[in-house]
Amino acid sequence: MTARLPAHADPETRGLLADPLLRELSHGLGGPYHVLLPTAFDANAAAFNAVFDESGVDGRVYYAKKANKAAVFAERAAVAGLGVDVASRGELREALAAGVRGDELVVTGPAKADEFLRVAVLQGALIAVDALDELARLDAVAGELGRTARALLRVLPAEQPHSRFGLHESELTVALARIAGSAVSLEGFSFHLSGYDVRQRADLAGVLVDLCGRARELGLPADSISIGGGFAVDYVDGADWREFGESNRAEHFHAGKRFGGGFYPYHSPVAGADALRAVLACVPAGGSVSLAEVLRTANMRLLVEPGRALLDQAGFTVFRVQGVKERDGYAILTVDGSSLSLSEQWFDSEFLPDPVLVPARPEDGPHPACVGAATCLESDLLTWRKIPFPAPPAVGDLLVYLNTAGYQMDSNESPFHELPLPPKVVVERTSDRFRWHLDRHPA
Repeated sequence: MTARLPAHADPETRGLLADPLLRELSHGLGGPYHVLLPTAFDANAAAFNAVFDESGVDGRVYYAKKANKAAVFAERAAVAGLGVDVASRGELREALAAGVRGDELVVTGPAKADEFLRVAVLQGALIAVDALDELARLDAVAGELGRTARALLRVLPAEQPHSRFGLHESELTVALARIAGSAVSLEGFSFHLSGYDVRQRADLAGVLVDLCGRARELGLPADSISIGGGFAVDYVDGADWREFGESNRAEHFHAGKRFGGGFYPYHSPVAGADALRAVLACVPAGGSVSLAEVLRTANMRLLVEPGRALLDQAGFTVFRVQGVKERDGYAILTVDGSSLSLSEQWFDSEFLPDPVLVPARPEDGPHPACVGAATCLESDLLTWRKIPFPAPPAVGDLLVYLNTAGYQMDSNESPFHELPLPPKVVVERTSDRFRWHLDRHPA
C-alpha cells in the first residue's frame, strides 16, 4: 500500500473544506473549478518583503505571472507594491490592466518579438536580454522610438551549460562593448536556475555582482542583479515524504506507471521566503561575507521573481466524482474534468499530495483509488497513484486537490472534447461567512 501524503492546509482552506460553499459552487458551475485565495498571496508577498527589510538589502519582488494567469493575483501584486514578471504581450497587457505600472514590470523569455520589445520600451519596463541578436533588435527599437531601453543581460549558468537560455562569457564581452553608447541602459545581470539549491543561487549571485563591477568600470550603471525564482514550496510533512520515498513501488500506481520526469520535491525544509533568507545568509564561493553583506557593500539591488512560492496556499482545485469502478483491489474514480487542469501530469510526472474527499465521513479505510478524467484517453489520469482514501469515494463526492495555484491550474489547460475550462472563483472570508466572485481574467 502506498504511503499517505496529506497536503498542508492553512486555516482558511480547512474552513472551506467544511463549508457548504464548495458543493454549492460545484452545483452552480456545473463542473470542475479552481478556488483562489488572495489573502494567502498577500501574506506570502509580505513575508518576502520582510526578508529584505530585516536583512537591510535593497530588494524588489516581481510576481512571476506565468505561474497563474488569474487577474486577482496581479491585482494584489499591484496593491502590495510588487512588480510583475511577464513573458508575453498578453501577460504585459493584463499586468497593466491590473494596475501595475510599466516601470514595475520585468520582461523575460527568449527571442522577444520586436512588437513586444516596442511596448516594453514604451512602458519603461526592465527587459532581460537573452541573446546578442535580441540586444541588437532592442537597441534598434529604442533608437526608433527615441527612448532608452532598460535592460538586464541574462547569464548562462555554468551549472546548466546546455540550457538554451542566457549569454556565455564571450557573448557577455561582446554585449558590454555594444551597449556602451547605445540606446540601451544596462541596469545589471540576471539568471534562472532549475531546481532549488540555495547555495548555487548564492554562488551565482556573487558572480553577477562581479559582472556588475566589470560593467561599472566601462561606465555602465549596472546596480541590480536578478536571481529569478526557484523558491521551493513545502506541500507535505517531511516524515510522510520520506515514507513515500522509501516505500514507493510501481505496483502503487495504476498499470504500474513509472515517471521519467521524476517528482517535484513536495517536502522542503527551507521554503518560500525562508529560502530567500537562506540565500542572503550564504557566503558566495570565494568570498568571506554573506551575500547580504556583499550586496550592501556594493550598493546593489537584488531582484527576485517568485511564482509558485507567492502562490503557496493561495488556491485549490475541485472535481466531482462521476463514476467509481472496482478493479483488482482498488477503485478507478472518474471525475468531471481532465488532467489538463492539473498540469504536473503533462510533464511526465504526477501531482502527488493526496486529494481530500468531501464530504468527510467515518474513516474505515484505507480505500485505495486512482483518479481518471472524463475523456476517452487511456493516459488521461489526474492521479495514477492508488490514493489510500480514509473512506470509500462515491459518486457525487468532491475531490479537492490542495495548493494547486502555483503552475497547476492553467499552464496546460485545454477544452478537449469541448469540455469547458474550469472557472476560477475568488473566495475571501468576511466576519461571518465566505464570499466569492469569478476572477476577472478575460479568458
